[in-house]
Amino acid sequence: MSQTPVAPLDRVPAAASRAPAPQSWESLRVFFRNPSAVFGVMLLLAILAVTLVGPVLMPADPFEIAGAPMDPPGADLPLGTDYLGRDVLVGIVHGGRATLLVGVVAAVLSVLIGVTVGALAGYYGGWIDEALMRVTEFFQVLPTLLFAMVLVTLFSPSLATIAVAIGVVSWTGTARLARGEFLRLKRREYVLAERVIGARDARIIWRVILPNALAPLIVSATLAVGTAVLFEAGLSFLGLGDPNIMSWGLMIGSNRPYILTAWWAVTLPGAAIFLTVLAVSLIGDGLNDALNPNSRGRA
Repeated sequence: MSQTPVAPLDRVPAAASRAPAPQSWESLRVFFRNPSAVFGVMLLLAILAVTLVGPVLMPADPFEIAGAPMDPPGADLPLGTDYLGRDVLVGIVHGGRATLLVGVVAAVLSVLIGVTVGALAGYYGGWIDEALMRVTEFFQVLPTLLFAMVLVTLFSPSLATIAVAIGVVSWTGTARLARGEFLRLKRREYVLAERVIGARDARIIWRVILPNALAPLIVSATLAVGTAVLFEAGLSFLGLGDPNIMSWGLMIGSNRPYILTAWWAVTLPGAAIFLTVLAVSLIGDGLNDALNPNSRGRA
């Protein structure tokens, strides 16, 4: 009796293990058809142009005395001076670099910690999931601003310590999101096929499951930048920023006692922070609509 030939085991799963290709062009089309998202991109590009190119065009020292204290906006000083007589415009242009740098570095650190914890918890399950989720809950119930203040105080205020402190206290949401995605995807056919052919766990986690879980994680990472910018401003407002490096939060914190007499020294750096967070939020919403098939269908 003849037997039906069976394909070798190492060939069948390899073909089945191919994950569905992401619809990159469709996502881009949906994103750029969203007026709010396009406005957010243009606004963020304008802010980046000011903070990156502005210091080259205005090489003045932001800590240099440029006029009389609390001089209102005028022809010579378009945005006026602060309580020490420093140029507010120069401070905003130069201070944006520190604020955005801390925001991006803290967001990257937060996403790395959150994705690592969530991926391990969701993929392995069992006692590993329980232990990592208990750690996540511990960090989640801590008052994040207070914990960040303690870390910055212990290790002295600097851009590096502020970025690390923000990243350490703000990863829990990303961890839960990553855990949910790994729980959903780890039983898909292409993941099971990788296990059948003997792929290592590291390959399955980082090269098979993670690329298919990137859509919500990209949105989370984008929004984390805005959260980190607000965090940095809050720490600097409380006097825990680096006093030797100009930032928008430092400008607000140092001028807050004079808000009634020199409102421009507080309001204008605050407006820069508001516009940055608004731009990042609009981009995050646009990415969510473009990368989430459910949202795309409703749109």
